[in-house]
Amino acid sequence: MVEKDNQKYVVDKEFALTSGSLKNKVTVYVITALIVALGIYSYITLPKEAFPEVELPTVYVSTIHPGNSPVDIENLITREIEKEINTIQDVDNIQSTSVQDFSSIVVEFNVGSDVNQAVIDVKDAIDKAKSELPSDLRQDPNVIKFNMSENFPILNVNLTDPSRSIDELNDYAEFLEDEIEKFKEVSKVEIRGVDEKEVEINVDPFKLEARMVTFTDIENAIASENITLSGGNVVADGLRRNVRVLGEFTDPSEIEEIIISNEDGNIVYLKDVATVEFGYKDKQNYARLDLNPVVKLDVMKRSGENLLVATDKIMALIGNSIAEGSLPESIIVTITNDQSKDTREQVSSLGNNIIFGVILVVTVLLFFLGTRNSLFVGMAIPLSMFMALMILGFAGITINTMTLFALIMALGMLVDNGIVVVENVYRLMEQGLSPMAATRRGVGEVAFPIISSTATTLAAFLPLAFWPGMMGEFMLYLPVTLIITLGSSLFVALVINPVFIATFMRVDGKKVINHKKVIFRSLIAIVLGAFVAFGVGSIMVGNFLMLIGVITLLNIYILGPSSRKFQATFLPWLENIYEKVLTSAVKRPLRYISGAFILLFVSLGIFAVSQPEVIFFPENEPKYVNVFVEYPVGTDIEKTNDLSKKIEAQVIEIVKPYSAIVESVSTNVSQGAADPNDPSAVGQSEEPHKARITVNFIENKLRGDLKTSAIMEEIRSKVVLEPGLTLTVDKDAAGPPAGKPINLEVSGDDLEVLVDITDDIQQQIAASGIQGIEKLKSTMELGKPELIVDIDREKARRFGLSTNSIASEIRTALFGKEISKYKEGEDDYEINIRLNQDYRYDVDALMNKQITFRNQGNGKLVQVPISSVADIRYSSTYGSIKRKDLERVITLSSNVLAGYNPTQINDMLKALMLNYEMPVGYAYAFTGEQEEMAENMAFLSKALAIAVFLIFLIIVSQFNKITAPFIIMTSVLLSTIGVFLGLVIFDMKFIVIMTMIGIIALAGIVVNNAIVLIDFIELTRKRRRRELGMDDDEKLPMEEVVSSIIIAGKTRLRPVLLTAITTILGLVPLAVGLNIDFIGAFSSYNADYYVGGDNVIFWGPMSWTIIFGLTFATFLTLIIVPTMYLLTDKVMYRIAKWRGTIRVVDLTGEVEKSKKVLA
Repeated sequence: MVEKDNQKYVVDKEFALTSGSLKNKVTVYVITALIVALGIYSYITLPKEAFPEVELPTVYVSTIHPGNSPVDIENLITREIEKEINTIQDVDNIQSTSVQDFSSIVVEFNVGSDVNQAVIDVKDAIDKAKSELPSDLRQDPNVIKFNMSENFPILNVNLTDPSRSIDELNDYAEFLEDEIEKFKEVSKVEIRGVDEKEVEINVDPFKLEARMVTFTDIENAIASENITLSGGNVVADGLRRNVRVLGEFTDPSEIEEIIISNEDGNIVYLKDVATVEFGYKDKQNYARLDLNPVVKLDVMKRSGENLLVATDKIMALIGNSIAEGSLPESIIVTITNDQSKDTREQVSSLGNNIIFGVILVVTVLLFFLGTRNSLFVGMAIPLSMFMALMILGFAGITINTMTLFALIMALGMLVDNGIVVVENVYRLMEQGLSPMAATRRGVGEVAFPIISSTATTLAAFLPLAFWPGMMGEFMLYLPVTLIITLGSSLFVALVINPVFIATFMRVDGKKVINHKKVIFRSLIAIVLGAFVAFGVGSIMVGNFLMLIGVITLLNIYILGPSSRKFQATFLPWLENIYEKVLTSAVKRPLRYISGAFILLFVSLGIFAVSQPEVIFFPENEPKYVNVFVEYPVGTDIEKTNDLSKKIEAQVIEIVKPYSAIVESVSTNVSQGAADPNDPSAVGQSEEPHKARITVNFIENKLRGDLKTSAIMEEIRSKVVLEPGLTLTVDKDAAGPPAGKPINLEVSGDDLEVLVDITDDIQQQIAASGIQGIEKLKSTMELGKPELIVDIDREKARRFGLSTNSIASEIRTALFGKEISKYKEGEDDYEINIRLNQDYRYDVDALMNKQITFRNQGNGKLVQVPISSVADIRYSSTYGSIKRKDLERVITLSSNVLAGYNPTQINDMLKALMLNYEMPVGYAYAFTGEQEEMAENMAFLSKALAIAVFLIFLIIVSQFNKITAPFIIMTSVLLSTIGVFLGLVIFDMKFIVIMTMIGIIALAGIVVNNAIVLIDFIELTRKRRRRELGMDDDEKLPMEEVVSSIIIAGKTRLRPVLLTAITTILGLVPLAVGLNIDFIGAFSSYNADYYVGGDNVIFWGPMSWTIIFGLTFATFLTLIIVPTMYLLTDKVMYRIAKWRGTIRVVDLTGEVEKSKKVLA
């Protein structure tokens, strides 16, 4: 009976899932093996890329209508399509650009919309608009879903050979194009630097008029002859034969022999009035590499495919083609803008950071827990990561910098659960429990606290999974991977770890070491490994054997003794100091708590006074620099090309001192000259007045101390410009495009009023003296030269002519008209008719051209000169017209010079525009990067509030009281002291995206230790009540509560420190930029050590935010949380005593009989 009563007061917890796994060990071993195998397989096979592919609900509509001005394109095409698209449900915004010959419309749908359904809806809208579109459109508007990866090249293949013509190089480029497009990883290949071929019929206007022949006669004759038709079938001699009429031209020269007119027996051949040439179209683009003409191939990757595999296949193809003679050896093949280099480097660097973090974490665990126990905890890292990779593989998520950083960020947190489990089980084994009993009870005691603590961390990241917009799509993989990885670590801690602990864990000091055997076996492993590595040549196998021998010796003679000494001397000393500090704190709780809040306000004050620089996204060191050269709209491509050569030569001269880190300098004129960071430029037609010079740099790690950002600023300051030329220098975007740092949109209906407003704003900004603006550039291109033909309708109708017939004659004479196709092999070439070049650009010859037509009254041919029914005048028009949400808009945009802060400049611009009077119906707005920053800052602030609320709910549900959650949430608030002070002391920038995510992550991490600590205080108090024979509704005297707090604090000191230190150390390699290639060192003795790189620029701010906050929060957890717990308990104790709802128990007689609290 006595035993039953005693058993009643034993506080013994058990977790059913863990107990089930302990009963089915073999099943758990099999699951573990499967996780490892599938995790490794997923890592090897999953596509790898620098950044995740972002698929936004964005649809792109492009329409080509050659020979039309921007105003005509807007009125005839853009407006009509926009009207119908605007009726679609879930459309967020519509942006359009109308330029010469081309209309582009970008339709953004609300987040969550099905992009495939959006494409269908847009196509339906265009079908409705077709009745309003021009009837002579060559092809229907093209509708595609916008995909970053399929619209920007992953590399450029440049072909040069001074001994060969461009025509020959083009043939080899087409060969490579066909072969590369066969790879399933490649979406398409575009050839730059060479124009398409055509069959050109150049008409002599005087010969045409002399023979009374028209363009229509030529068109009809050729279209009627260049044809192959099926004539059906004939049956003869029991055979059924197909009848085919073959009439297609097999050689362009055949076209000259076509009879185009036979009026009154006067036969006119085409060769009598025109010449036929088969060659390239008028020059529409140029491409150069280091001032030498090249034929360039832009290779686009298919969405979802492996970038590294695609690049490897292309490199192998080029190598094999040269070896087999498909590409002559004289052709120099140069690869530029190879994204795979950076992707390999970033993936490798992050992978090595994971290994480095694991080494640091396991080393710390070894000192705190001993060798064997540290391995039990450490095994959670690879198992959790393999399990996460396995799930990522099933979900089809690629391996990129987001997923890899999430693994690094989770690195320290993965062992948190394992630390608590192993430390608790080990403590119970030291008290004499068997391994099985200690595991069952030890995991049972901490199962719900670690589930709760993991849930709070997941709750912090859960709101980030609903991040809207392009930035949300880009950052989505960070919270998703973290949630998957931390969930996996919980499974490992509660299911896999207990089985290995119960089977293999032993209390230290019971095993006798045979030193002779240890030394002998270790030396054999080292010698054998050296022989295999250097004698046989199998370096990895040899190094593995040597590593086993070295680690065994280090463990037995250095690490093991050091760990035992650390645990026997340093940890007890640390626990004693902590006990004294905690005792002091619980005696004077108000002093410590008020001190913490005073420090919070002081840190906020210091942060506000110092005002760290606020930027939207990490500023990367340029991988390449783009120099955009823009001449006055209407400039001929030949002039643009000649002038751009001078700028290109200047750029090459400027970067010459840095040739060691400059990979190449390439140039595109017209095609390919658009800004790759501008989504609206996708698929845009030729812009003969623009050129782009790109300076590509080698990988970051090979640049040494040279900063590519400094080279970019040098280019900005040293390039000498000619009058009328505009130059903009920009770098590659780190992350999704967010627009220019300075972006001011002015919207309204009347273009002339808009131009006046933007001109006035530009003048005011220039007069204000605001520094740091590179070049405030307007999207409105003015002064595009135009020749207006005014038709006298009355005269024209008297002669029997219409505006359409006159306009068609002029259009065919100048721009030309496609009248048929010439087929050569599998290729089709346009057959175009136009005036001979000698007359094509002669205005007098054009106006004096006779329009030949048949008089409807008498049936005779009549000729009327254009000049008799029309006059000409010279004018100018707009180069492009942009619209947003059905309104015309002009944007003033600029980059920010180095050393200046975009946020501060925008604040000054907003202050300047505050009193600016806008006409009725016109408005302005700051958009671009500033708009993105405001929207994302608002979301992240809301996400932080939601995360805190979710964490609060989880804690309330666990403790079933209101005081503990408030204590824990206060520790989250106070942890920001470390963030604010850290940013100020180390003079770091406040990066909106990364710092805010770091603070949100911190909220989830900080509460973990506080939950485990408070839960153990509650458990200790409960055990003490049982020992003293008290009921659950009775409260311990205050001295017993204080004693329970101090005992629980000392007991939980080791796991609290461990979880904080491991989380911090997991992030340290990335925060400071330490890069060591462990795999390279192990396989080829090339450690490739360097400090810095792109990853530390990108992820360093978030890492430091967590490190600063968590370092300070550890002190709060160990001192302030117990102190606040005691203070709130005193308050609740007094309230209950005042209300008479508590029974005070006198324990003065129990002092001698009090038992030791189970801790």
